[in-house]
Amino acid sequence: MKTKDFYFDLPEALIAQTPLKNRDQSRLMVLNKETGEINHQVFNEIIDYLNPGDCLVLNNTKVLPARIYGRKETGATVEFLLLKQVKENTWETLVKPGRKAKLDAEFTFGEGLMTGRVVHITEEGSRWVEFSFEGIFEEVLERIGTMPLPPYITETLEEQDRYQTVYAKHSGSAAAPTAGLHFTQDLMAKLKAKGIHIAYVTLHVGLGTFRPVQVDDVLAHKMHEEYYVLDQENADLIRTAKDKGGRIISVGTTSTRTLESVMSTHGDLKACDGWTDIFIYPGYDFKIIDGLITNFHLPESTLIMLVSAFSTKEYVMAAYEKAVEDKYRFFSFGDAMLLL
Repeated sequence: MKTKDFYFDLPEALIAQTPLKNRDQSRLMVLNKETGEINHQVFNEIIDYLNPGDCLVLNNTKVLPARIYGRKETGATVEFLLLKQVKENTWETLVKPGRKAKLDAEFTFGEGLMTGRVVHITEEGSRWVEFSFEGIFEEVLERIGTMPLPPYITETLEEQDRYQTVYAKHSGSAAAPTAGLHFTQDLMAKLKAKGIHIAYVTLHVGLGTFRPVQVDDVLAHKMHEEYYVLDQENADLIRTAKDKGGRIISVGTTSTRTLESVMSTHGDLKACDGWTDIFIYPGYDFKIIDGLITNFHLPESTLIMLVSAFSTKEYVMAAYEKAVEDKYRFFSFGDAMLLL
């Protein structure tokens, strides 16, 4: 299986730079895996495709304002992007320019609200930075940080909360679980009123999500690790819905990777947490999910490979060609797809 098999030509004009005014008014492409039919809807009409007893599984991670700027004693300004916490008050970061962040280099952030020292440099060039501050780290970040938008979004985001889901709860992500950006509180209330269960997992999304596959052979690709949590209440909710004949509809590739990681590791749904580097590509045997809600992804990405695995590469790639032809909006602030 070759990486180039997942290539499609995407005009730059179709990359959504800003979110729609109303979250649930994005377009929705509905794919029926059994019949091969493709329908075109508005996202809030997704309720018509879900049945009482079905269970939506959402990732309730919250994006940190993880881009911060540090100043050295020399006056040089350096950009730090928090990737993941490696121990208490110490984070792995991407640094620009890296040459100004040598081992033991010290920085001041937010006019003295926080200081940091480089304590380790990885083989890949990322820096571990030990931070010192007064109070709660997340509250300090809220004051000094900005939202780390993906590299393909070049316009300024006017409302920072538009890069958060309305149900975001647990801070830790460097990127949003974008399939969930289409949901509103009103739509979720209507889903519950119809008898559709809502369950949550947490997976803190890393920037590895945006890293391209750089090998020709898909099987040679190594996935990045991300931290996940599934508590007992939600594990029981999902298992009960499944046992009663309801469909498990995963909202996004991150929810999918969490559920499938738990099933692969433990053989069933149970309270657990850990790190996952699960790589899902065509040929994978799904163990729990029956449906998938997702955005339109980058060519040759691990995300489009996961979506293809849930159906067939030929069907998904044909749907992507149709999306380009019909001028669907792509990536984080773009339109959505439902596969059933």
